[in-house]
Amino acid sequence: MPPPLSPPPLPPHPPTASRTTPHDPLHPLSVALLNLTGLGLGFVLLRRWFPALLCCAATAALLFIALPADVDGVPGGVLVGYVAFLLAAAVAGAHRATRVPGDRRLRGPVAVGLGVVLLAVPAGGAFAYEGARDEAVEQMLIGRLERADRIVAGLAGEPYDGAAVRKYGKALAVYRGLAEDHPGSKAADRLPDSLDAYYKTVAAPYAAKKYCDAISPLKHLRTVPDTLGKDDLGTLATWPDDRLATSLYECGTAGLGRAAADGPLGELLRTFPDSDRAARVEPALRAAIGAREAALKGSEPCPAVDELRAIGTTASGLPGGEVDAAGLRGAADRAVRRGVYACGIDEFQDDRFTDAARTMKDFAAKYPGDKKHDRADDIAVAAEIAAARPSAGRRLPPTRPGGGGTVDLVVANLGPGELELLYTGPTTGRVKLKDCASCRIFADKPQGDKACRAGVSTYPRTTLRLPAGEYHFLYKRATVRDRAEGARLSTAYRYTDCSFVTRGTAGLGLT
Repeated sequence: MPPPLSPPPLPPHPPTASRTTPHDPLHPLSVALLNLTGLGLGFVLLRRWFPALLCCAATAALLFIALPADVDGVPGGVLVGYVAFLLAAAVAGAHRATRVPGDRRLRGPVAVGLGVVLLAVPAGGAFAYEGARDEAVEQMLIGRLERADRIVAGLAGEPYDGAAVRKYGKALAVYRGLAEDHPGSKAADRLPDSLDAYYKTVAAPYAAKKYCDAISPLKHLRTVPDTLGKDDLGTLATWPDDRLATSLYECGTAGLGRAAADGPLGELLRTFPDSDRAARVEPALRAAIGAREAALKGSEPCPAVDELRAIGTTASGLPGGEVDAAGLRGAADRAVRRGVYACGIDEFQDDRFTDAARTMKDFAAKYPGDKKHDRADDIAVAAEIAAARPSAGRRLPPTRPGGGGTVDLVVANLGPGELELLYTGPTTGRVKLKDCASCRIFADKPQGDKACRAGVSTYPRTTLRLPAGEYHFLYKRATVRDRAEGARLSTAYRYTDCSFVTRGTAGLGLT
């Protein structure tokens, strides 16, 4: 029996159409690029849905953190982590794509081009985000500038003292920060207006003509260029100079006679020696001296004397190269000399005898060569007597002794200690008798009178030849209180004036 026949071989199956194209060299690159978009599109291309969702979630988290854009932007750690995640997704997607054929409908070149195009989305988003962040920074800087402006505006009308100085410094620090750290910002563009308002607010006392109050703030404004720089200030850099010179002049001349130091005028001459205000200092001082000299002839010469002294002190402290300081001081001193004498006369006539005595004593001591020296000494004596015996001050002592004969008056010291006798009447003078070392203190006035009548040849004594008339006497001894008496001396008698000390009081006798 013949072997069975084998069936004929079947024809080969025709190749079936495949949906993938194996070994596309651009496929991994396209997947990596699509994953770098942050949307997981590379994983979508590979039909890996969970990693694709994970990429979208990471991008959504980043947007949640980043939006809305603010000054600080996205924290650096978040950005680094997100970029690292995208790179990991790109690498993972590319690795997976090397084992999975690509979709024929999205060939390699097309996929790569699409990935490149889609990368513009995050890039554009990043650019837009930076723009928004820059705008947020601009708004923050403008807000900072506006807060500083409000600080300055709130100081309008406030004195330039410690609290205000600190607030001005705070605002100026903001302006400096904007000028130095953000020169191209919108806030920096608004700085000129802010600085103009700053200068005008600080210098408000000058605008109100409160020149003494304006000196300190204007001096501060002259230091602002050291903080901000002249280029940032423009014409404001020299804006305070003329105003400060005016304030120093006006304040200094207004204070002439009240402040003894050179003060504002000295500062003016040292700081602005070439200014027109500096040129007016010497004429102003001479005019002030002349005005006080005229006041010496009025009813109140004493205040003018004090003002002349202060003006003289001011003049002597001024820089010699800018004014004739010595000449000004000399003119003031000459006016003071005349004024002291006039003041003493006025005090005497106003019954201010103690003041008059002190003033005339000072005049006589300070100006021994003055032609009015002796007259001032007489008025000082009469004023000192009148302080204890007002009737002695009814009129100024006569300039010449009265007529009508003379009287001999023997003055004797019968007590311990030196004796000074002041007298005024038809003539005025003083006499001193030395200590009587052997004299004792008498029990009472009758004992002293008895000793006087017994003779004074053994006591310290002197004889005065005086015009007859009514006299006022003041007895001064260091050990007892002063005592004033009065008497009328007649040419019909020869007088002996004994001064002695009794227990508990001073005694004197005129015989």
